[in-house]
Amino acid sequence: MGKGALAMRTILMGVLLATMAPLLSQAGAPSPVPAVADAVARSRLEGPFELHSRVYPGTVRRYWVYVPAGYDPARAPNLLLFHDGQRAINPTGSLRIPAVLDTLIGRGEIPQTLGVFVTPGNRSEHYPEDLGMQNPDHRVEEYDALSDDYSRMTLHELLPAVAQRWRFSNDPKRRAIGGTSSGAIAAWTVAWRHPDAFGGVISFIGSYTSIGLQLGPDGQPRAYGGDLYPALIRKSPIRPLRIFLQDGIDDLDNEHGNWFLANQQMLKSLQWANAHADAQKLPGPRYDVAYRWTEGGHSDADGGAALPDVLRWIWWEQRN
Repeated sequence: MGKGALAMRTILMGVLLATMAPLLSQAGAPSPVPAVADAVARSRLEGPFELHSRVYPGTVRRYWVYVPAGYDPARAPNLLLFHDGQRAINPTGSLRIPAVLDTLIGRGEIPQTLGVFVTPGNRSEHYPEDLGMQNPDHRVEEYDALSDDYSRMTLHELLPAVAQRWRFSNDPKRRAIGGTSSGAIAAWTVAWRHPDAFGGVISFIGSYTSIGLQLGPDGQPRAYGGDLYPALIRKSPIRPLRIFLQDGIDDLDNEHGNWFLANQQMLKSLQWANAHADAQKLPGPRYDVAYRWTEGGHSDADGGAALPDVLRWIWWEQRN
């Protein structure tokens, strides 16, 4: 298959094909993305707020909260948690998630949704004002580790801090977590470990590679990296998760691994787990998977272009 054909290929599995026809044109290409200028809802972006962590002592992170127009605390909205929050909210960036939410919520294409956009931690008393869009210095330790530490920080520190001021749903089917690059694997780790907390995962250019691998003096692993996930998926019980994978054929290839190959391995493992469970007539959930391969590299651009479609798909049963 040539690059041109691959760039146009969008595969949506399972019930999506039967129920989400508006997501695809007749040719199989993505439906037009709503322009930011079309936003029809007014909202607030609160923050930044600082969060110091007991799980990661000596670090601080920033977060922002998107409060949708018409927010009613008596009716808990959906929750979207997105990593690398400084880039997720950047009005001139590729993602511009608050503007996308304005458009989709205002048009009734997704439910009322509270957005939480959080940066990785930084080793400092206060978050540096001059970091801008750069990565804080504790990102790898938080995002690329396979331990439960980041999940504990998210579920027991960040979300309770948000909940002090804003309500959001406790139903995992109404809660999605996402990110790009290492922020994507962090999203997967939280949902994989806690499917009772998040039922949807948005993964753009996910770093399912060996970034988190730590070798001891004897050369043996002290901690494993995200390249272990395809094997874990094949050998572990299926979680009730809906995951969207996006990557480009020109993504990174370096000492940590090949990103496009790693994302394909994730997809194949999720598909195999479903097929194996079906063949064995095993009870229980199946992974709901969609993916989009593009010609892009290690950039948020293709994920940003896909984001409106992805959010519609993540919550397609809840469309107004």
